[in-house]
Amino acid sequence: MNLALSGKDKEVSSKDAADSGVARLKPGLSDYIAGETAAFQATLSPFLPNDIVGGSIPHIPGTEEEGVWNAASQACGTERVHYCYSVEENRCWYLACPSSSLASNPDSWCPLAASLPGNSEYWDRETVYLYEQEGTASALRWDPETARMQVFLGASRTLLPRIQSMDANFVTINPEIAVTIPWKNRALKSEKLSRASASLLLYFGLLVNFLAILTLLFQYLITNFVDRDLSKVKAETEKASTDLMLKAYKALQSDTIKHLVRVQALLDALQKIDGTLVRYEVNKGSVEWDALVPQSFSGCTGILAGCQVQPGLEKDGRVRIRGTR
Repeated sequence: MNLALSGKDKEVSSKDAADSGVARLKPGLSDYIAGETAAFQATLSPFLPNDIVGGSIPHIPGTEEEGVWNAASQACGTERVHYCYSVEENRCWYLACPSSSLASNPDSWCPLAASLPGNSEYWDRETVYLYEQEGTASALRWDPETARMQVFLGASRTLLPRIQSMDANFVTINPEIAVTIPWKNRALKSEKLSRASASLLLYFGLLVNFLAILTLLFQYLITNFVDRDLSKVKAETEKASTDLMLKAYKALQSDTIKHLVRVQALLDALQKIDGTLVRYEVNKGSVEWDALVPQSFSGCTGILAGCQVQPGLEKDGRVRIRGTR
């Protein structure tokens, strides 16, 4: 039998918190958001619960907390449990106890947790890890036949002789040297996250209200103190409106009515001499018209002024006259 004091003859290792369950004794993000950094306990006292249990479950990445809590709840017979764990060789190794066991020692940790695989006091599975406090002793070992982790707890005067009679190496855990591993509690963590969420919503609401007040104040300053010279804008608006009206007038303006009046005047003048208007053509602003009049037509006067008699006779015996403008 070999007996060693752990932590003195080997370097204390530090595992990643997400993989080994080792929580650094510093306030987390949820503590800062919830405003509870002043109440955070950075120093925990070592304490050995009377109802501690231990075991291992298969490691499924991302479900460590849920899996360990389920196993610990079944082992302790209650959902109100404190637990800690480490991850090594594709398994989660955990220790747990009912929350009521820590009623008199709320700010404490179990030094036996430092001997879980991957933690600072762990050597190998052939070693038995011992911790004694106030007449109570505990031991953590692996069964050589089944490789199952076993946790022993009892009075020092009866447990230590029994454990030390085994043919194995022994390591006594020194809580002053071991890396502190705090207990985890699912209900307390959920409540802390709820408080952090409420604080975050409060701060976000205050920020939104502050930005809204700044926006209203900025609009008020612009409305009451900014000198707005609208004379140039007014002049440009009036000019654009006038141009638009002129363009609309020109677009609607048409010579149709003028030509209709002239055609009517020609028809009236030709009716008096028994003539017929056969063509009235407007082409690019110039007007040309033809009419058939009797052979006795003597001259182009009045509305017919400027017309010319075309040579030859039409089929009905009349002559054609042509006028332009």
